[in-house]
Amino acid sequence: MIIKLLGSAAGGGFPQWNCACPNCRRARSGDPLARARRNDSLAVSPDGLRWILLNASPDVSLQTEENACLHPGPSFRASPIQAVLLTDAELDHTIGLLGLRQGSTIDVYATNSVLGALADSFPVRRIVEPFASFRWHETRLEHSFPLFGGQLLVCPFHLGDKPPRYVSAKPLQEAAGQQEPWSIGYRITDLRTGGVAVYAPGIEAWSQTLEHHLDSANCIFLDGTFWMGSELRDLGISELHAADMGHLPVAGPGGSAERFALLPARRKVYVHINNTNPMLIEDSPERRILTDLGIEIGFDGMEMEI
Repeated sequence: MIIKLLGSAAGGGFPQWNCACPNCRRARSGDPLARARRNDSLAVSPDGLRWILLNASPDVSLQTEENACLHPGPSFRASPIQAVLLTDAELDHTIGLLGLRQGSTIDVYATNSVLGALADSFPVRRIVEPFASFRWHETRLEHSFPLFGGQLLVCPFHLGDKPPRYVSAKPLQEAAGQQEPWSIGYRITDLRTGGVAVYAPGIEAWSQTLEHHLDSANCIFLDGTFWMGSELRDLGISELHAADMGHLPVAGPGGSAERFALLPARRKVYVHINNTNPMLIEDSPERRILTDLGIEIGFDGMEMEI
């Protein structure tokens, strides 16, 4: 299984277009220790020829051009991208579906809540219908499904219940007749090599379910949105706490870093990193703390094979 990190930043990218925080100013100065990043997305392939995207970011067209393995061919409209797996209905993970609409035939996998949001509050499904043959598939928690003729096995698991701010969860949950998750992770197993990768870019809490899926993974891509829960408040940017936005911070009491460091995975990588997070800066004390713990900071273009 080949894995490519197409983008490692949280919504807005890095630097963010309307942000003049210290990190963004440093990135705009061209400082090589504050490298720019596109919106979070992962590409996975069993053979380097056929690919799936985990989340479709607003940068999807740029990301496909920057990675030759995702270029079309040999016929005029033949893309190696066969499917998109959505972890949630957030705009920075779904807007890219609009950019994949040009006559494409793509399988899109998501929970019932997310499929409902994309049919109603953010009607992507209705918008793309005249342009592309998207096939929409409902994922069910802990129900694995095969991809690429069974070469990869994908298991969705629960991460959180917080809906995106543009939609109210209650009507969609009532329509579904049950409580539905809004944020999920994916555990992907290569049945040929036995390699296991986990992608979990939005974590509300460190749960037993999360621990179970991370425990035997070879590589993990984990939510690194905020360094501290009060990060935005401390900078005077927003009154929202990390928990208000559905993210477990990296540091501080109950943060993810200490538990992440204890996991046996060979590669432990933070992704979905907000532009305000000091660990983006390569010579920062926060980066050194994580390096000493054996944890990596994801960067655009990072590639690995398991």
